[in-house]
Amino acid sequence: MKMFIQIIIDPENGRPATTKNVAEFKRESLSTDTLGLTLLESKVILKNIQSVVTQQQVDHYIHEYQPCPRCHQHQTIKGHHTIVYRTLFGKLSLKSPGLTICSCQNSDQKSISPLSKALPERMSPEFQFLQSKWASLVSYGMALNIIEDVLPVKSNIATVFNNTQKVAKRLDAEIGDEKTSYIDGCQAQWDTLPYPDSPLSVGIDGGYIHSRDGDNRKAGWFEAIVGKSLQDEKPSKRFGFVCQYDDKPKSRLNTMLQRQGLQMNQDITFLSDGGETRYEIFKNGLVLNQNTCWIGFM
Repeated sequence: MKMFIQIIIDPENGRPATTKNVAEFKRESLSTDTLGLTLLESKVILKNIQSVVTQQQVDHYIHEYQPCPRCHQHQTIKGHHTIVYRTLFGKLSLKSPGLTICSCQNSDQKSISPLSKALPERMSPEFQFLQSKWASLVSYGMALNIIEDVLPVKSNIATVFNNTQKVAKRLDAEIGDEKTSYIDGCQAQWDTLPYPDSPLSVGIDGGYIHSRDGDNRKAGWFEAIVGKSLQDEKPSKRFGFVCQYDDKPKSRLNTMLQRQGLQMNQDITFLSDGGETRYEIFKNGLVLNQNTCWIGFM
């Protein structure tokens, strides 16, 4: 028995629909090994679908972009180059034409690449998300193995590392500057706030890790602080930083709590082992008010 997977493309502009072959596979007899799709077949199908869909999108975009926005005359194609774009379902080599800018635009620029303008980054946001998510949970090599095992992609540890660092820097830039106090308003204003959601519970701990300087794997120690915020019926949030290196640890914690909807009249319980470094993060007005409870276990 042969089975075929095809994509039907309907341009919806009066032109006839076209059919593109995606994959075909054959089955002879039923067994645990032949029931349904194999992992390899699923990778091939996803990669081929991605290739067909993106090519149609690119062709449509170039076709819509080619007329001059002022006089509507077709801008001639000066040449082509290839854009490599990495997605969850395979690496794409997209043919990108260079268009000669129409003379009526009075532009100093002679040509433009519409596809390069539309795709300034060469990796899809979802691919960046998965790489940075897994790399934050396990080693870079392990993250790479997980992704390559289940998706039709190939990468390397350096790429995973660089993308994770890029995402981390972008997220870090969203955190506000360090302040002396993060308590806003007074008791009279807090009494007018709506009834808060369920209480927040924040667990915090720290540990010492070997430093590394080049090939020297024992270049001293540094202390890392990590924490997790829990609230009923809401996803947990996490934070972490290195002591004496991070210049805005309080702002980092406050940002996490704000993303969970922290109000000044909300109950918060902090749990830790009672270490001085842990307590240092919360003093001087970070979140300490009459609704805050600190529990340190010695």
